[in-house]
Amino acid sequence: MRSEVIVVGAGPTGLMLAYELTLAEVPVVVLERRPAPSPQSRAGSLQPRTAEVLDLRGLLEPLLAREPSESASGGHFATLPVELDCGSWRTRYRCPVKVSQARLEARLERLLGERGVPVLRGREVTAVAQDSEGVTAEWRAVDDASATGSVRGGHLVACDGGHSTVRRLMNVPFPGQERRMSAVAADLTLTSMSAEVPTEEGHFSQYTRVAGGFHSILHPIGPDLYRMLFGRVSGEVPDHSAPVSPDEVREALHAVYGPDTELGELRAASRFGDAARQVTRYREGRVFFAGDAAHIHMPIGGQGVNLGIQDAVNLGWKLAGTIRGWAPAGLLDSYHEERHPVAARVLRHTRAQNAIMNVGGDEDLGAVRELVTELLRLPDTNHYVSGMMSGLDLSYPGVGPRLIDVELTTEDGPTRASRLMRSGRGLLLSLDGRPRPVGKRADRVEHIMAKTEEDLDGAGALLVRPDGYLAWTDTDGTPLQEALARWFG
Repeated sequence: MRSEVIVVGAGPTGLMLAYELTLAEVPVVVLERRPAPSPQSRAGSLQPRTAEVLDLRGLLEPLLAREPSESASGGHFATLPVELDCGSWRTRYRCPVKVSQARLEARLERLLGERGVPVLRGREVTAVAQDSEGVTAEWRAVDDASATGSVRGGHLVACDGGHSTVRRLMNVPFPGQERRMSAVAADLTLTSMSAEVPTEEGHFSQYTRVAGGFHSILHPIGPDLYRMLFGRVSGEVPDHSAPVSPDEVREALHAVYGPDTELGELRAASRFGDAARQVTRYREGRVFFAGDAAHIHMPIGGQGVNLGIQDAVNLGWKLAGTIRGWAPAGLLDSYHEERHPVAARVLRHTRAQNAIMNVGGDEDLGAVRELVTELLRLPDTNHYVSGMMSGLDLSYPGVGPRLIDVELTTEDGPTRASRLMRSGRGLLLSLDGRPRPVGKRADRVEHIMAKTEEDLDGAGALLVRPDGYLAWTDTDGTPLQEALARWFG
């Protein structure tokens, strides 16, 4: 099989990247080791910036058709009892958006199927070799070792998770902090419960408990279904690769929530730790790393999907431009330059949150928790931390912040800024009535005349990259043609 791009991994990062490439009509194939999507619940909601990015492509509204758009409460930092409010960031999503990772993946995979993109499940990559003209990935079927094959492409993107096979096969270093603790994530039902078991949705801080030598977070995720995260406060823990048994879950339930809380069915369970690692380079020749294949961290605060989706939309248009032949020099390398520092920052603040959570009951850290809680109640601090956790505060060096989704009026009628970017192309938005030529870049940049009553920092015109970040405004003193050439060739 041949394709322009080989994507390894059918999680949110890999599927989103494949979708981005289809917008530019770049042939892509997805290889996935799992024969079917994971039955275990993972992220239950999306950070506001992830919601905005999906909105840029028209992907969010169908996902919200049967669910409320926002969680009942704001986000959290280190499970502290203060809601993070993103409203001060001029977003339509003040709180995390209630769309599960599973629903997002199913939607993306369905769209890829409609566009003729093969998502080949049950294929485990066994070798990766690259040369000056392309990359070859060899695979074998997970249910039949005698069934093998290969895919040849111009580029390969590893989106195959924290235990990335591609990363291992290529001997790519993955430096960082070793795992120091092991905890369990489990989806379960209960046949009986004590008064300590939460039954309604609330702020994440309301679900945390430490008792009986265990720390635990237990919260409802569906009708009669709970998700439980737990670990021992101290002492030996089972090997990280050992299966999670019902008896292990039952012991934690009894210790934290009392003997009246009884396990029904253990539907799925896995172990996780607090390792924090990141590849040194996101590009190795014709091979790229994205999502958890590029960076892992303690799963706190819904950061993983947010990072992976933005990795995908940052890389997708740059890779497409390279394949189509219009990308200016250095555009593809800017993927590493822009995204590596973003993930490094997330690794730092997740490590800080892990310490602040203070599951061991250290008195000094308890005092730190109280202080940070007080600081989060200050509007300026809440603004800063909510922007950091949601991804709304992101801007890249030499690039402006994200496009604010303002209400517009165009010659076709009322619309929103986000709805002008569904093609995956760049956007030149003239708000002052002056047409601006884009030259021979009309296949990459759409020029739209519009009006708005909302303030965009005094700008009369904006150039927006396909990933939703401002590449130029008429207030920054740079000629438009220079910005167009820098980002669109």
